[in-house]
Amino acid sequence: MEFISDPWFYALAVPAVLIVGFSKAGVGGGLGIMAVPLMALIVPPVQAAAVLMPLLLFMDVFSLRAYWGIFHRRNLMILLPGSLIGVVVGGLTFRYMNDDMIRILIGAIAILFTLYRWVGLRLLKRAADHRAPPHRGYGTFWAAVGGFTSVVAHGGSPPVHIYLLPQRLDKRVFIGTTVILFALVDVMKVVPYTLLGTLDETNLGTALILAPVAPVGIWLGVTFQQRLPEDLFYRVCYTLIFLTGCRLVWQGVEGLVAGGP
Repeated sequence: MEFISDPWFYALAVPAVLIVGFSKAGVGGGLGIMAVPLMALIVPPVQAAAVLMPLLLFMDVFSLRAYWGIFHRRNLMILLPGSLIGVVVGGLTFRYMNDDMIRILIGAIAILFTLYRWVGLRLLKRAADHRAPPHRGYGTFWAAVGGFTSVVAHGGSPPVHIYLLPQRLDKRVFIGTTVILFALVDVMKVVPYTLLGTLDETNLGTALILAPVAPVGIWLGVTFQQRLPEDLFYRVCYTLIFLTGCRLVWQGVEGLVAGGP
């Protein structure tokens, strides 16, 4: 079996997969976006995303069991077509970007995500003085953005949250809707990842090594509120995402400058 042998990769990949599992359990506010930026500090970003792809499908099995049948039907029907559009656009454009361009894009997504969590989410909640109804155009747009960022960095949650949060859904319905949506989006992403040739023996072998970590992360997510100091955990994670995003943007810009004419 072929796999990545760099120990520094696993030093970052193990906590990254734990956090993805944590987020897949329905808590963590989209913290799963941390995984690709962290792993991309050691390996090319496309490879980081490819290693994570089978693990996401594996974790979806556990998260779907926890929220099976709990979702908002109308929102899901609105979000699915938009997500498919975003996945198709992401798959078609991904092949034309080199590693440095992808580092900049993933780093920018990580930075924007933390700014959204620190500032935008508060403004969004303040602006939602009344419960917003589902809206096909609005939902399709944000789902398409989420589908695209999910292909590039497995980070589709923030755009979808922008659409869903003003509706003030019941917490379990909100979580269940996003769990089911992104489980289906992960299945959609198998097609572009396969066509791009990223699911090779090395990446699949590495994913297999990391697979036992995934259910542990989901278990942590399920027991999170009773076992961990919430505020400190979020502050550390969001700060780490922000710094990692800055580092990736810096690496990408350096690479583009060095490879210029």
